[in-house]
Amino acid sequence: MAELSAMPVAVPPVDKFREFLLTKRMRLTPEREAIVTAVYATHEHFDADVWVEKLERRKGGASRSTVYRTLGLLEEAGLIRKVARTNDREVYEHDYGYPHHDHLICKKCGEMTEFPNEVIAEVLERIAAEHGFRMSGHRLEVEGICATCSRPPQRLHRKLDMI
Repeated sequence: MAELSAMPVAVPPVDKFREFLLTKRMRLTPEREAIVTAVYATHEHFDADVWVEKLERRKGGASRSTVYRTLGLLEEAGLIRKVARTNDREVYEHDYGYPHHDHLICKKCGEMTEFPNEVIAEVLERIAAEHGFRMSGHRLEVEGICATCSRPPQRLHRKLDMI
């Protein structure tokens, strides 16, 4: 399956976040900027504790409470979104600069596979219209077992079986 790639955006994530914070009469502190920059440096699913650990070790890093508050603000700004809950932790991903997509989530190993599908989006829009509902977006998470986890275990042959 092809990996999703970033789409061009007119405003970089840090600037978009700065604009959002101004609407709330808040400022982009160096700690908040470090968090946004770190989150957008890679397109991986993550939980808050990943960034707490990484940023606490950096010089001039960010505290646990700053990371959690900043992730909440990034979500409110539409820059990241929660996609799942694994191991009792919220998992986030970028929501700005990436095409809309859904997820297959393995309940055994936690692997998340992203996939775009226009047919699903069209079906949901049709259903919403049938109910007089104005859809603003959707999030689909399909849970199951991935191909790797569903393989039968490899049986090790004992020496007596080989005679």
